Amino acid sequence: MRRHADTLVAPATDPDPDVRRAAIPALGQFVDDDGGRRAATLLQERLAAEEGLPERLAAVEATATLALRLPTVAEQARTRLAALAADPHRDSPTRLAALTQRARCALERIEPEILPAAVALLGDIGKDAPSRRSWRHPAPATNTAQDVPPRGIAGFDHLDRDNRIHAVTTGTLRTLHEALDERIAWRTELPAAQLRSPDPGTRLDAVRMSGELMRTWRSDHTDLLLLVADQFDRFGNELTAEAADVMDNCHAIAEPAREALAAYVTARRAEYGPDVWAHPDAEVGRAQQTAVCALARFGDARALPCLLVACDAGVDAWRAFPAAAWLPEASRMLVPALVRHLREADLAATWFEGSVHPLLDTLSRLGDTSAVPVIVDTLAVAVRDRHWGTVKSALKASARFGVAAAAALPLVRRLTSAPEAKARIAVHEGRARVAAVEALYALGGSADEVRAAIVEVAQFQGPSWVRDLGDLLGRIGPPAPPVLVAQLRTALTDDDEWRRVHAATALWDLYGEPEAPVVLNTLTRAWERNSATANHALACLDRMGTAAEPAMPLLAAALANSRRDCRWNDIDSDEQLQRTARHILAKFGEARAE
Repeated sequence: MRRHADTLVAPATDPDPDVRRAAIPALGQFVDDDGGRRAATLLQERLAAEEGLPERLAAVEATATLALRLPTVAEQARTRLAALAADPHRDSPTRLAALTQRARCALERIEPEILPAAVALLGDIGKDAPSRRSWRHPAPATNTAQDVPPRGIAGFDHLDRDNRIHAVTTGTLRTLHEALDERIAWRTELPAAQLRSPDPGTRLDAVRMSGELMRTWRSDHTDLLLLVADQFDRFGNELTAEAADVMDNCHAIAEPAREALAAYVTARRAEYGPDVWAHPDAEVGRAQQTAVCALARFGDARALPCLLVACDAGVDAWRAFPAAAWLPEASRMLVPALVRHLREADLAATWFEGSVHPLLDTLSRLGDTSAVPVIVDTLAVAVRDRHWGTVKSALKASARFGVAAAAALPLVRRLTSAPEAKARIAVHEGRARVAAVEALYALGGSADEVRAAIVEVAQFQGPSWVRDLGDLLGRIGPPAPPVLVAQLRTALTDDDEWRRVHAATALWDLYGEPEAPVVLNTLTRAWERNSATANHALACLDRMGTAAEPAMPLLAAALANSRRDCRWNDIDSDEQLQRTARHILAKFGEARAE
């Protein structure tokens, strides 16, 4: 590309602004003859000549890209950006972009003054806010084809919303967030200023940026959570739905905002009536549904009336099923409708097409044993028709009920036996078989029976059994079959960190103190290489008691990290990680004090 740089220069002055907007970034990325001085001059000319804001913003960003790429022009570029940011005759979005890009190409020189300057420019931009509705994108056409599941339509609608940008400052502010990195207090001030903007589009993008910040960085986010909650019913239903979605995703730390969420849900029921969940205006319905589901995560009974409407009427009931799982105290009101839905569900549907999987999960979490017969019936039909995904879900649901679901034992025993005349079995069938072994133990199968079933799985599935059933073998306890113990020891050096972790925890649970050195070494090395294993490793370290002391520096370092660093970057997992790590460290602190 750089050998053809001259070809890229001419489009940057093309009469068509769309062409210029696409070409300007190339000046910073590819034009590097004369040490970058020609590119710097061309970009300065574009900044002076461009009348359109998108083109000016592209030129500002390209100037910073050039500075980062070519040290010969870096200082000159930074000086120009600083001057542009301070120029009162320039428009505020361009000045904010210059301020941001100046920080981007001099990360070590970022000073506190950048924040009040950025907030002030945001305030100036907000004064020119568009009308209440002009920022909105047209709603996507709803696919009403009979063969498209509602959950699939909603998923694509979510992707469409997630990719929208509603304010001209959003791209710039994302760049500034990246530049500020671990300066969490500074980063919090940016979305806080956006959330107070008179521009609803700025607020909408700020809600999403706030969610990203809280999911990625540890801090006391109470003030930011309350600002997000303050968006309920401020500028319409889309902003409300996005704010409620943040509450749902940040549930582990969102308790301070619960009352605001409940007040909104209650007020909307009073305004639109008890059937607001199924309101014909899709935006009204989505805002209420999102808020209700977020409220239910707290186990708050104020979410129950809308969930009952969803279950009884069947309107977007697929949204209500997982939310209902958080209200076990209301199981007697919820379970009859959920059972009816499960009896009518399409067992052949995949998890994203149908509702059978969330229904099974919810019924098992509610714990009402009146649901056991329909779960066992579902398991029998799924086994008969070889719907292995449903078989797996039904087995997991049965296992949660323990011996209360013993009626499923004959089916479970059939599933744990070796498949006839098969050297290998399909992946989905294999996963169902693993779930059957776990259910066999939960439903009251004898220890020897379960160990024998694990041996058979190991014969057919190879070393993957360690990750799937190693923990179960450890829970059963000794004596473990020698063939399985040998495979556990081999798995300690596997390339897969998860197999190593599960093998180590199983060996500790089986043999305890004599295994401490190898278990500690395996857990800590796997954690350091793949932080997603941290929660599982911590659970084992907690069980190890004083034998875990050599791992304490790793726990302290994990707590000192301001970035959330756990499985799937999930805030719930990270909060659990912190609680467990503090619990373990506290135990050692108490022991030393004694």
